[in-house]
Amino acid sequence: MSTTRRICSVVSRDFNLSFGNCIMGFDRNTLLQYNKNSSSSKLIQESSYFHGLLNGSFSESGLDHISIEWNPENFLNLLKCMYGCSMDVTSTSFLNLFEAALFFGVEKLLSKCQNWLSVLSSSKDPASPRLELFDLIHIWSFGLEHAGEFLTDLCVAYLAKNFMMVKSDKYFGNVPYELLMCCIKHPYLTVHSEMHLVDALLVWLDADRRMSESSQDNIINLMEQVRFSLLPLSFIAGRSKSHGFSKFADQSVELVFKLMKMSSTYLVDSLRDGSPADLRVRLSEYSERLDLSGCPQVNEAILLLSLLPNSYFANPMWRKSLKSFVRNRDDDERNEESQRSLPVLSFETVNEVDISKCQRLDYKVAIKCFSKSFPSLRKLRAAYLLNIKVSTILKLLQIFRQLTEVDLTVDITPTISCQASVVYSSPYLAQTPIPFDSFQGQSSLSNITRLTLEGRSDINDMDLRSISILCNSLCYLNIKGCALLSDACIAYVIQSCTNLHSLIVCYTSFSENSILALCASISMTNEPLDSNSLASNLQMLHMSKCDGANETWLLNLIARTQKMKSLCLRDTKVSDSVLCEFPGSSLQALDISNTTISRMALTRVITNNPDLKSLKARGCKNLLQLHVDGRSDNFFSGQDLFNCLGKGSRLEELEIGWGFSYFSLEPLRPAVSFLRAISVGLGASLGEDALKLLPSACPLLESVVLYFQEISDSALTSIVTSLKHLKELALSYCYGDISLQSFKFSMPSLRKLRLERVTRWMTNDDLFVLTQSCPNLTELSLIGCIHLNSDAQPIISAGWPGMISLHLEECGQITENGVASLYGCVALEDLLLCHNGSGIQKSFLLDAALKFPMLRLVSLDVCDAKEGDFDVEEKEGRFLSIVKISRCKSRRCAMGRDLAPVLKETLVMFWNGQNFTETVLKQRL
Repeated sequence: MSTTRRICSVVSRDFNLSFGNCIMGFDRNTLLQYNKNSSSSKLIQESSYFHGLLNGSFSESGLDHISIEWNPENFLNLLKCMYGCSMDVTSTSFLNLFEAALFFGVEKLLSKCQNWLSVLSSSKDPASPRLELFDLIHIWSFGLEHAGEFLTDLCVAYLAKNFMMVKSDKYFGNVPYELLMCCIKHPYLTVHSEMHLVDALLVWLDADRRMSESSQDNIINLMEQVRFSLLPLSFIAGRSKSHGFSKFADQSVELVFKLMKMSSTYLVDSLRDGSPADLRVRLSEYSERLDLSGCPQVNEAILLLSLLPNSYFANPMWRKSLKSFVRNRDDDERNEESQRSLPVLSFETVNEVDISKCQRLDYKVAIKCFSKSFPSLRKLRAAYLLNIKVSTILKLLQIFRQLTEVDLTVDITPTISCQASVVYSSPYLAQTPIPFDSFQGQSSLSNITRLTLEGRSDINDMDLRSISILCNSLCYLNIKGCALLSDACIAYVIQSCTNLHSLIVCYTSFSENSILALCASISMTNEPLDSNSLASNLQMLHMSKCDGANETWLLNLIARTQKMKSLCLRDTKVSDSVLCEFPGSSLQALDISNTTISRMALTRVITNNPDLKSLKARGCKNLLQLHVDGRSDNFFSGQDLFNCLGKGSRLEELEIGWGFSYFSLEPLRPAVSFLRAISVGLGASLGEDALKLLPSACPLLESVVLYFQEISDSALTSIVTSLKHLKELALSYCYGDISLQSFKFSMPSLRKLRLERVTRWMTNDDLFVLTQSCPNLTELSLIGCIHLNSDAQPIISAGWPGMISLHLEECGQITENGVASLYGCVALEDLLLCHNGSGIQKSFLLDAALKFPMLRLVSLDVCDAKEGDFDVEEKEGRFLSIVKISRCKSRRCAMGRDLAPVLKETLVMFWNGQNFTETVLKQRL
């Protein structure tokens, strides 16, 4: 007999207890007799209710029979607690148990419930039980009415500590205003950034139509808790039209620009007495991640203010010590003395920091602060920062012994990936090499397992060798676009880091030596490698555009990659004979775009890898042919490739061209029901029937990209109205009957839109309709919209103030009167303006760097220059890294009439943080 049943049996017998659905009956005489004969009665000793009942304290004490309406299951749990049996409190049972404990006066259960909630609200263990938001709301409401402050305080503390987790809960909109306000003000409030707090508040405000006039005071009160000066610029601009935030957006943008113009010293001088809360990033003892990405206003002063305790600001001399540290940041000796006077806090739980695009942050100061305040730091992302030098990287790796992941991605110079002829190129400036011998013989100083150096064209062979010596634990290395690295250096790193299983070397010199290193059975340190070679343990290899790897070397490599999960051979010399030697069976992603691979070879790989989730094969003309290199295989017919793919697992991404049609899509239906991205290019012929089939066959699609396809209004309407998760739509050089009617439907989820040579008819009015249909665009590309004029600029700025990437080419006369009206898109990072009217000022590049503080990429055409040229300033520290200026030459026909100009050359200027280069190409990029 179970313990619960035994207790119930004893209590029922001794007290003449009878159960109904929700009613329990007690015989008073039996209770009195039991009280006389049993001095150790748990029921009477543990429950003040029964104690009072027997002592005559209650009005019911004189009755012969007492009935109590209570849930029998909850009462039995109450009995289990009183009799010392094991009983778990859960999110669902807490309130029932607590209410029962209150009613029957069982202090043991009250204490157990209180302790459970107290531990839950303060625990730092990620494996601790979770209190569901639905239950928390009810517990808080019950505590507010019946249980005093301790219960409500614990609920507020739990909500504050777990804010990042609960803000995405479906019941978040049901959180009472008072509870939400208390949570925001609580010292436990834990958010990755101020942006996440605002996003949560906007979700809460939108729930149940809280935007009525009667709640305006609540909206203002909530928004006043936000630290507007610490929001990412792109976030502010993107949410400037959101209900509840629009009134504060202009104020926030103004604050950000104001802070960007202030030096750290001046900022400290401008502060008043007391803690400058509005400039302090939220950090609590439960913070695990700090996200400052996209905040160009953040400098070392703001960082320091966030890491100091509140008590520090009680001293009237606090500005002096803080200014001393900021002023002497380049003087190591005086800096150390100043730093010792700063009681910087330590946040033991912070394991991840993102400072991407924080170009005004001094990294010497940041590293010192992080090393002291975040001793458990594991992941650091510092992408798109040009002033992080190799010496900084090495110092970072030496200081943070716990660090396992570092991401230092920057933009890849466009001249690496282009196919154009180079007319002229200025050489990279010589760099001072880092002493290599100083690292020789040292044991591993770093636990780094993932290192991303994508686009770092400032890193040379000696730099990477020095880094690899410190990071011989590397498992993942991304050196995509690192143009200065030689094949010999890459080979050295491969053999030094014997744990490598993921390698991204696109657009590098990766070739013979590197392949030999991967295939070698003995490392450079004469240590035997597991499973004979590194190649046999590779799980990821991306080597797009590595032209130096010929067919023989590729065959030698691919034949050894039996554990490969992600393989990218785009734009390489891979052939059928190479791919057919691939021995793996666990491939999940394959990219063979723009190669000579045939249908026969691809089908064999797909057959042997049923778990394939991503296939990219655009530009593979041989997928149409049955005979390749003089060989044929009668076993493979036109549809075998897609029949085979349809029998595999769930595809999530597909890029295809030659040989793809409606008849190919039909057999794929079993495999594409979970497809999230599809790109159909040149050589494919889907047709209207296939395009109309897409929404039903692939209901989860988030990205649809179509090149050179015939498309109609009805097919496009089916796509935009049926695909509720659509985030990207691209129509490039498509033909067919497309009109504005297809774009009148609401597409609130759409973030990226490319309409290239497909909407020639578009007018300013049509563009305005587009801003209403797609209000949340962050990337827009329009080519060939010849009816647009300069009035389109304010439409774009007002409709999409959060635009990050804007490409306008051959769009009428948009820039005929300059570009001043585009300055409303304050968060632009990528801007292309070509052949849109010759009204752009000569000083545009200098002005744009000030008006668009996040701008990194600019493409212009001299045809659009009002004065025939553009001023260019070579300035160290500027965030703008890539400038492309195209130049055209005029043509005349035999009759002497002017023809459309043709491209003459493109000047590419590239700043990598240390060196400035100029390259002249014979084509537009």
